[in-house]
Amino acid sequence: MKKIVYLLLVLSNSLFGQSLSKPEKSVIQTVQTQLPETLQLLEKVVNINSGTLNKEGVRTVGKLMSDEFDKLGFKTEWVTLPDSLNRAGHLVATRQGKKGKKLFLIGHLDTVFEKSLPMEPFTRVNDSTATGQGVNDMKGGDVLIIAALKALQAQKLLDDTSITIYFTGDEESSGGSESRRDFIERAKRCDVALAFETAQGLHSVTTGRRGSSSWTLNVKARSGHSSRVFSDLGYGAIYEASRILNEFRRALGQEQNLTFNPGLMVGGSEVHYDDKTAKAETVGKTNIVAGSALVKGDLRFLGEAQKENARARMREIVDKSLPLTKATISFSDGIPSMEPSAANDELRKVVDRISQDMGLGPVQAGDPGSRGAGDVSFVAQYVPCLDGLGASGKGAHSIEESMNLTEYPLLIQRTALLIYRLTR
Repeated sequence: MKKIVYLLLVLSNSLFGQSLSKPEKSVIQTVQTQLPETLQLLEKVVNINSGTLNKEGVRTVGKLMSDEFDKLGFKTEWVTLPDSLNRAGHLVATRQGKKGKKLFLIGHLDTVFEKSLPMEPFTRVNDSTATGQGVNDMKGGDVLIIAALKALQAQKLLDDTSITIYFTGDEESSGGSESRRDFIERAKRCDVALAFETAQGLHSVTTGRRGSSSWTLNVKARSGHSSRVFSDLGYGAIYEASRILNEFRRALGQEQNLTFNPGLMVGGSEVHYDDKTAKAETVGKTNIVAGSALVKGDLRFLGEAQKENARARMREIVDKSLPLTKATISFSDGIPSMEPSAANDELRKVVDRISQDMGLGPVQAGDPGSRGAGDVSFVAQYVPCLDGLGASGKGAHSIEESMNLTEYPLLIQRTALLIYRLTR
């Protein structure tokens, strides 16, 4: 059935894409012709572990993609970061010209899958589905950019264009403001930013997305024999951490566009956490009241006001400690939010026009609350932006991550035409 749908879409392109120019029709055909080598590159990069903390793996994927940009006539460089950040760095590819808008194309080389996790290789389940670590988030998007540029280059349509491609090496676990300093400065010199995180199908793009920050909850309590819990030893650290988390859920869990997830929780007599490896260790016994607990989580929001209000309410909950316990919470900024704007929607209209010219139907703005944080948000205050232009699929950040092979060539074609029209 999916094969039939794909054939109908291709037929639709030829029958109804009457507004496409001759060069655009040639680009569409070139994308299709080059699809086998596109999928070969995708398989190669998916099969290299590039978890954020696997710096060697991130650089290896970056080198493969750098080679592709070199072939296309881009100038490539590796942006190194201070050793203190414990991050691999970033790949940048540039070309300078005088035609049309200056584009800033955003991807990332890292995934959430660190080397300690079992490897899930690239697998073509059938003609319509492929699976693998980072196959849609976002190695599929990175390769999509390369494939679109290759199709344009084959038709000599990249000549005299100004395009900067910035593939960060730590999007899934950002090294903070220092890691994004160069990223932001280069984006400021461009007219439009296009980001290629996972697409939500053919008929939606992202004009706004939530930001992400992190929080750390530390709880200390009196420790001793478990027979004295609830009495002279109080409630212990684990009960207090549980109270706080439940109050977060109860008080803030229904607010639109706001989520907060405790991703790690440990408790016992002693707790130790290593920031470099994201690993925690604890020691405890069933007959000892826990003296320490640690919880680390994220907070996702739309707009700075929502972020600050949530933090204030979380602090109030933390301060109401159970007897003989003491909890503290700290927050760390990560990725700001990208609020929807009229300028962003004008870009969406360009994609919508292309989609309809291709015979694929309209493209609407997606729900900002359905998207987590992304690198595009660092530059959203400086240039008009779109995101969600990458590969479509399901199960990102899980062992069930998959990519829609039926939609993939159509998304590559749409991106190629978007770059073409913006740089005319």
